[in-house]
Amino acid sequence: MNVKPDFNKNANQAATAPAFLSVYDLHAYYGESYIVQGVNFNVHEGEILALLGRNGAGKTSTLRAVARLADPQVTYGEIWLDHQPLHTMSAHQASMAGIGLVPEDRRIISGLTVEENLQLAQIAPPIGWSLDRLYDLFPRLGERRKQEGVTLSGGEQQMLAIARALARDIKVLLLDEPYEGLAPVIVDEIEKTLIHIKEQGITTVIVEQNAIRALELSDRAVILDTGQIVFDGSAAEVLKDEALRAEYLAI
Repeated sequence: MNVKPDFNKNANQAATAPAFLSVYDLHAYYGESYIVQGVNFNVHEGEILALLGRNGAGKTSTLRAVARLADPQVTYGEIWLDHQPLHTMSAHQASMAGIGLVPEDRRIISGLTVEENLQLAQIAPPIGWSLDRLYDLFPRLGERRKQEGVTLSGGEQQMLAIARALARDIKVLLLDEPYEGLAPVIVDEIEKTLIHIKEQGITTVIVEQNAIRALELSDRAVILDTGQIVFDGSAAEVLKDEALRAEYLAI
């Protein structure tokens, strides 16, 4: 059992938040398990950041903490998005502020068609991309707009989950294992979509076990090991450093 550290000594330190998304001294727990242990990183506007590490390193927990979900429990730290303090917000408020999370399980709503899943995301402002624009980006979804969302293939469900995030007016797209269980040809389609999203100026943070594919897509990489950052730099640097990949990514 881990003993929680004394955060009071850091209580008067303030985050400077020079980047578009800035995470400062983030600590988070699942019960007594100390999962995220003082994580700091910045993401610049329009950048794709790969958040990598072995299983259990704290990647998904960090992503969920940024989205302000109840689990894990964040006990200390600051998260800033475009000068807004996400760390003072609920998950709903963070979503309103521009955070769009696509979870690993995609959370497609049973009983609703593709179009109804998208429309549900647009019930309240801020509304993002129009349905026509989303169908231009994802032609398969346009073809299946009247089909129940949970009956789509895995790749199509991933497209729907991303489209649903874009249906809101988001500033940062958080992707948790977007390639999981998908054939390489479908991963290629998802990556083309993410490049297009980047061209629209949307910032993306991607957590992915297929580290090589994520690195080839990304501008920068942060590597976590047992809840702490062990690398923060360019994605190209990680691709070139076999020793680093072997030690922390097992590839």
